[in-house]
Amino acid sequence: MEELKAELRRLKDNLCDLEDMHSFAFDKTTVHIEIEKALNMQIEFEEECRNLNERIAEIEKELKAREVT
Repeated sequence: MEELKAELRRLKDNLCDLEDMHSFAFDKTTVHIEIEKALNMQIEFEEECRNLNERIAEIEKELKAREVT
C-alpha cells in the first residue's frame, strides 16, 4: 500500500512538473514556431496529461478499495 501511495505522489508531481514546463515553454515559444509544431506540442501534452490522470485515478481507486477491506 505504501508503494502505491509513493507512486501516486510521484505521478502527481510529474503531472505538476509537466503542466508547469508546458505552460512556460508553450507560452514562450508559440510565437516563434510554426502553428503545426505548436499544435503537435499541445496534442502531446494533452495525451501525456491524460495518461498520467488515468494512472492516478487507477491508483486512487485501488487505494480506496484496499482501505475498505
